[in-house]
Amino acid sequence: MKLTEIFKQNKYSLSFEVFPPKTDDLYDSVKTATEQIARLSPAFMSVTYGAGGGTSKHTLNIAKNIREEFGVESLAHLTCVSSTRETVNKRIADFKAAGIENVMALRGDIPADMKNADRSGWAYRHASELIRELKESGAQFCIGGACYPEVHPESATQREDILRLKEKVEAGCEFLTTQMFFDNNLLYNFLYKIREAGITVPVIAGIMPITNAKQVERAIKLSGSFMPQRFKSLVDKFGSDPAAMKQAGIAYATDQIIDLFANGITNVHVYSMNKPDVAEKIQSSLSDILGKNA
Repeated sequence: MKLTEIFKQNKYSLSFEVFPPKTDDLYDSVKTATEQIARLSPAFMSVTYGAGGGTSKHTLNIAKNIREEFGVESLAHLTCVSSTRETVNKRIADFKAAGIENVMALRGDIPADMKNADRSGWAYRHASELIRELKESGAQFCIGGACYPEVHPESATQREDILRLKEKVEAGCEFLTTQMFFDNNLLYNFLYKIREAGITVPVIAGIMPITNAKQVERAIKLSGSFMPQRFKSLVDKFGSDPAAMKQAGIAYATDQIIDLFANGITNVHVYSMNKPDVAEKIQSSLSDILGKNA
């Protein structure tokens, strides 16, 4: 099923993100974790794509397993940074052959040793170019893209960022998933601005449960996420106690999701980091809410 059909159902939905193993010897343990999450029967699960496509075969295998063995719709990530058209077209053909219907089209993070490289010869410099390639492939994928409520780190202004986002949608992006955020007002303001700009596709709110203090620094580094004082106080109080921090982080993320549902956001995607217990605790806390129509 294409994810846009799920979004049309106008029900509260919760989905989870998992990632493939970095090495072949870790495949079985990662597969087990993703299967435990799949048994929760989320609305869908997304499977990330390793840097440079090095673990792309695992992305495909896990996405296919989730869909065929557990009946959970999968969203396979595809990145294009520094990739050739030949490589990308091979991945597209593989996805199509495996019956994958939903693809998350991303430029991907630029490797540290390539940040200052001349990009003029790259086949793809922006996600919009990959989206266009997917649309022209004839594979009939449902294509998703990423968006940043707090502005993409490489954009000078939010206005510039929204213009780039509009290019993605015009290229064929059918829904957007946000980068993590920890203050829901940032999302509400962002949605107002993109709707004013004429971007009307569904926007899925991306929530990251911070379950250990080290994740805070990583979250800031990855997306420049604003940390509200309420969240900072939580980390200051419980960060040195792993069990307490985990419980508090799950509670904070759950509270964010409840507020989003209460304010008209019907689809939330949890960056669950291959942690079945985190996914289960969040979902069980929302069980009655998820069982009702929006």
